[in-house]
Amino acid sequence: MEKALIQISDIGRKYVIGSEVIHAIKSVTLDIHKGEFVALMGPSGSGKSTLMNILGCLDTPSKGTYILNGINVSHMTDNELAEVRNKEIGFVFQTFNLLPRSTSLDNVALPLIYAGASKKERDERAQKALENVGLGNRVTHKPNELSGGQRQRVAVARALINNPSIILADEPTGNLDTKTSIEIMGLLEEIHSKGNTIILVTHEEDIAQHAHRIVRMRDGLVEKDYKNEDIKMVSPRLSNLEKIGSDFEKIV
Repeated sequence: MEKALIQISDIGRKYVIGSEVIHAIKSVTLDIHKGEFVALMGPSGSGKSTLMNILGCLDTPSKGTYILNGINVSHMTDNELAEVRNKEIGFVFQTFNLLPRSTSLDNVALPLIYAGASKKERDERAQKALENVGLGNRVTHKPNELSGGQRQRVAVARALINNPSIILADEPTGNLDTKTSIEIMGLLEEIHSKGNTIILVTHEEDIAQHAHRIVRMRDGLVEKDYKNEDIKMVSPRLSNLEKIGSDFEKIV
């Protein structure tokens, strides 16, 4: 069997606040393979956000090892982690994290600046990425000229622009209404169907049901890790996926 894309072994993360030591993660061992769609769940204080930060190379563990796509990222410096993040991970956040004064095109192209791509290449790839999430007619719009669902689509296009190893979606439907949430989950399903690895962090049961595997955390430990036998799928009619276009796979 091929090596897992993500190999986490006995990961722990503690924070020292004054004289108090808080063990946000006690010990987590986890393998995630290429092409999986995993939901990471747990109540507030369970450690899921800390684990997401470690998986996303936004933080390093206090103990244990983390191998991402063959690279040991457990003890990297901030600069080294930033490089890995830009190359290996596409982020989709609850609050979209778009630059308010920049157009959709410039927001999507942003990771390519750090990757050293030319302006022409950045614009071409960003245009294609926006077309592929159904926003080809919104390239010059700024975030305040877009609906919440459109903003999240811009964020998804930006997450995909560097062909990352994993898409890390942190509560991607948290600020959206039900209908728009369904559209975004349909879009994530479409991305997964093209072979992308998705880690979805959520506290919403119905959103987690779209994933093929569910990892539940409690008190800094993995409480359950199981295959989802009752996967919830979005029908194309509900998700508006016909807008996405048949050449979606060209950017993923």
